[in-house]
Amino acid sequence: MTEYEERLINILKEDSYIVSILQTVETLELNDCWVAAGLIRNKVWDTLQNSHTKINDIDVIYYDQTDLSKDTEKKLEAELEKLMPGQPWSVKNQARMHIKNTNPPYTSSSDGVAHFPETPTAVAAQIRHQEIKIMAPYGLVDLFQGIVKPTPYYLKETKLHSVYVKRMKNKNWKNTWKNLTIEY
Repeated sequence: MTEYEERLINILKEDSYIVSILQTVETLELNDCWVAAGLIRNKVWDTLQNSHTKINDIDVIYYDQTDLSKDTEKKLEAELEKLMPGQPWSVKNQARMHIKNTNPPYTSSSDGVAHFPETPTAVAAQIRHQEIKIMAPYGLVDLFQGIVKPTPYYLKETKLHSVYVKRMKNKNWKNTWKNLTIEY
């Protein structure tokens, strides 16, 4: 376990709200299931910059090649709503998410996370048997150092780079977290 991984686990453990999210998601017993992206990223940045931002959504990802239905995702969101009401749940099966960007099918949740637009967002956590685990295909250095750069699928020479650039402009993260470095 890296120093940053240990640090992230400690940050998450100290937040009872995030722990309750992880525990609630665990009860679904979905294959290769994680809480990913903004919730984790923002928690780290908020902690490092002593801020507190609003939670826009709680990205729950899983991997199930046998059921690619959006209806199943909606049913899972409804189940999470029953278990932990009033939260902005967003459930996505990574076995079908490749279609959005016309990529070859993803092979796992980790492969799906690796295809997220920027490195500090390509992170996920899960709790299994009271132990928090971290998934970070590009590591955690960028996340903890406040460096935002495109993942390999969104680099300048790729068809998706314009998606990354537009996302950076729309997110306007430097307004919230002043110490970030945004790379294009």
